[in-house]
Amino acid sequence: QTTLSSKIVNRFSRQMAEICVNAVLSVADLDRKDVNLDLIKLEGKEGGRLEDTQLVNGIVIDKDMSHPQMPKTITDAKIAILTAPFEPPKPKTKHHVEIDSVEKYKQLYETEQAYFEEQVRLCKEAGANLVLCQWGFDDEANSLLLQRQLPAVRWVGGVEMELIAIATNGRIVPRFS
Repeated sequence: QTTLSSKIVNRFSRQMAEICVNAVLSVADLDRKDVNLDLIKLEGKEGGRLEDTQLVNGIVIDKDMSHPQMPKTITDAKIAILTAPFEPPKPKTKHHVEIDSVEKYKQLYETEQAYFEEQVRLCKEAGANLVLCQWGFDDEANSLLLQRQLPAVRWVGGVEMELIAIATNGRIVPRFS
């Protein structure tokens, strides 16, 4: 508590000290006398007050759902943790594709839709009721996720993905196959 005597936190030094101690104890391995400080993250919020500071035992992902009509709260979440992009694979070599007719466009569109359908089906079959994706996805995939009632969050950072996997004892899915 004595190290928290600056002008800014002086009035709340007891509260801050308790939060700091509880944070360290929550990640400490007391048997090994080891503390992994990388598991503690301090997150500041613009416009907040110091007395509103709190310890969250878990992971805070400050992101919106990918579609405004997706539910904001999910109870008993079963999370698909994806580092795989939610889109059809891009060719590894440079190809030139000409779409010069409505039929070719429809064929490309149907192929993409089938790919998105397969990705959603695999997530649902795995039991997921929430998708966290490291990458973005286009409006077609987003619309399909909404239709299939599979809420999703896109552009989740790699560090957050790893922490979620650790906290949930989950597995990061690097590709659909």
